[in-house]
Amino acid sequence: MSIDRSSPVPSTIPRNWNRARLIAIGLLSTWVAACGGGSSGTSTAALVAGTPATATATATATVPAPAPAPAPAFEPAPAQATTWKSVKLGGGGYVSGLVFHPTTANLLYARTDVGGAYRWHQPTSAWVPITDGPGFGGGEASFHGVESIAVDPNNDQLVYMAAGMYTSGGNGRLYISSNRGDQWTYVALPFPLGGNNPGRAIGERLMVDPNKPSTLFYGTRTAGLWKSIDSGLTWAQVTSLSSAKLTQDQVNALGMNSAMGVETVVYDTGTKGSGSATQTIYAPIAPDYVLTAGLASNLYKSSNGGASWTPVSVPISGYHIPHMVRAADGMFYVVFTKETGPGAGGPARLYKFDGSNWTLLDSNDSAGYGGVSVSGTGSTTRIALGVTNTWGSFSGQQIIRLSDDAGRNWREIAATMPHTPADAPFWGWPDDIEIDPANRDHILYGHGGGVWETRDASSATPSWNELNDGIEETAVLGLATPPAGATYTVINGMGDIGTWVHTNLATKPTLTPATSWSNGFAADMAWADPQYMATIGVVLGNNTGYGVWSGDGGTTWAKFATYPTGVAENKGGEASIAITARNKAVWAPGNSVPSYTTDNGATWVPTNLPAINTIFPRAYHLVADRKNPNKVYAYDSGAHWWGTPGKVYVSTDGGHTFTLSQGSVAAGLAPNYFANTSLAVNPNAEGELWLADGNAVYRSVDSGATWKKLSHFASIMGSNPWPDVQGATLVALGKAAPGAAYSAAVYVVGVVNGVWGVYLSDDGGATWSRFNDDAHQFGGIGVMAADQNVYGRIYVSGTGRGVLYSN
Repeated sequence: MSIDRSSPVPSTIPRNWNRARLIAIGLLSTWVAACGGGSSGTSTAALVAGTPATATATATATVPAPAPAPAPAFEPAPAQATTWKSVKLGGGGYVSGLVFHPTTANLLYARTDVGGAYRWHQPTSAWVPITDGPGFGGGEASFHGVESIAVDPNNDQLVYMAAGMYTSGGNGRLYISSNRGDQWTYVALPFPLGGNNPGRAIGERLMVDPNKPSTLFYGTRTAGLWKSIDSGLTWAQVTSLSSAKLTQDQVNALGMNSAMGVETVVYDTGTKGSGSATQTIYAPIAPDYVLTAGLASNLYKSSNGGASWTPVSVPISGYHIPHMVRAADGMFYVVFTKETGPGAGGPARLYKFDGSNWTLLDSNDSAGYGGVSVSGTGSTTRIALGVTNTWGSFSGQQIIRLSDDAGRNWREIAATMPHTPADAPFWGWPDDIEIDPANRDHILYGHGGGVWETRDASSATPSWNELNDGIEETAVLGLATPPAGATYTVINGMGDIGTWVHTNLATKPTLTPATSWSNGFAADMAWADPQYMATIGVVLGNNTGYGVWSGDGGTTWAKFATYPTGVAENKGGEASIAITARNKAVWAPGNSVPSYTTDNGATWVPTNLPAINTIFPRAYHLVADRKNPNKVYAYDSGAHWWGTPGKVYVSTDGGHTFTLSQGSVAAGLAPNYFANTSLAVNPNAEGELWLADGNAVYRSVDSGATWKKLSHFASIMGSNPWPDVQGATLVALGKAAPGAAYSAAVYVVGVVNGVWGVYLSDDGGATWSRFNDDAHQFGGIGVMAADQNVYGRIYVSGTGRGVLYSN
């Protein structure tokens, strides 16, 4: 993901950079494994519209209010959610792989670790998301973690995508498209994938035989090598290499190194479409699987299409082989690096291999090697090499190395070179690099903030450009929208890159507390004075919680002078904050009793809410009544599906003291995880509350004293005691429809009549219509906020898809 560009980044970043994404999508895989959760798919069936698949489980002071700012102009309200667009940020996440079609110019795919996949669209010079539709809806967030993409060299319409975010989250899926990813079918794979596990830029693990494209091989992390002879519909383990399968205990013992297994598959052929299966195949093997399976080498070769395998003597043992590529003359270029990546540290080596002999071309003891790509043949072979875990652009630095004489001489083509934007960093995990097959001067590499490209690689000073238009791969943790007429549109809290205030949805934001490498959990503003806002989160570099405020609509920021009890100990995304007025807030850290301040954070006083300490992340949802800020509501969701029933507490003194709503107890709110539940107020009516308890929707019109359950929403249940797809996880209220009798439009993310989606009611919940469609499911929706200026506009987070908004 993109990071603060004003400060140098420590070399420790590659170890933890994507930690926040676990929070963003609710896939805390250790919990899923503990609960026995898994994933499943439909065998070779075309996706049925709307049918969800089984889920995987500084000094501060009280500040005066400024003079009111002029209200911005807003576009007229549309009648329906006819289109969806991305709120502009650009890039923002780790592009772990780039795959060119070898013969069709400008046909290029990008895979990401948590945000699905994209296809390059040359006419608009932008990326098009290809994993927002069917097969990526409620309960299917894990399949936005893409581990590998493969194309058929003989058919540029056919593309395969292997998806599954964590090896502990159940088996993966193979998605198949006959129109370049515009539509997909899928099959359930018999092994787990790790699109967001360590080593996720290794590969490609999935490969199509160019001579007999119905034959596919897959190098798995935990179960060795697998083969399909029917275009991916069915799979069998290649036991001639090894029949070993890592147990979950063996995987767990590997810790954060995860399981790497068979790292890629390489066909030794210069032909395609012959009709006969390629006979010579190489399979690089990671050290963990070499040990587990009792193999003799990190590289194996088959001379009979995979029927049998023999070890290949390698010049350096015990290393990973993240990439191995074949030049047109049959020469192989092989990267050896000690660590798994992303941003693998050294030592590292690059060798040339002619099938028998190894020649050392380049070495580095202080950094790793990631991607390697080649163009041409013989003594003039061009080699592009990505150097990982190097940070900063300065003379002598190595980021992208280029050789035009088959590795005899090298020069640096990225560090210190001109680039646009000028303040964007080159570095950040160049773990996959590709030379365009149609233009050897066009070189691209994926990194932690998207894609960089140069189109003049032969120049002595190649110029570089961010190729991120269309890619939005941030993990959004919290969204908050202000009242109508505010100077900003939405506050966006994200994993890794903190909180940003958007004033123009079509341009990159500039207003931020600049908390550097951080997670922004939640934000709120004073409804009668929206220039005053606050946001909370955690700085990842030193793992410390923070809270900051702005009194001028996000232009300037300062830290609260003190923090409530619980902030230092709890750094997870289960937290909330409610602003009742300028300088007055109630803050609920994770696993803690909320506290309030009346002096802009100079002091915090604990409320009388019950303690909710638990081994499972948990916090109160806090919301302030927008018509009467003396009223504050606190919702304890119960922590997990087998926890205590949900409860609502009500304060009438600005969040200082609370009383349990016996009506919420009588309502029988289901216990559920914090991120699968929400509480919202109608900003146009005092005391009107809406609650989603994970399974159903409830409404109160008397400040939480009594609650009515709506009959429309219900979870999809399977064989487990927890839902396969949650029935109602998010609720938000926005501007009412023109002429509507009810004062707000109500939006719910959930399941109606067995179909997951976003639902809209214009009549206070009496009737509902689906608001999104099958083409706009975004891998599930984690957070949502509604606009108070434009009817029909909501802001949602797709899984690793940034913020999207409706028109």
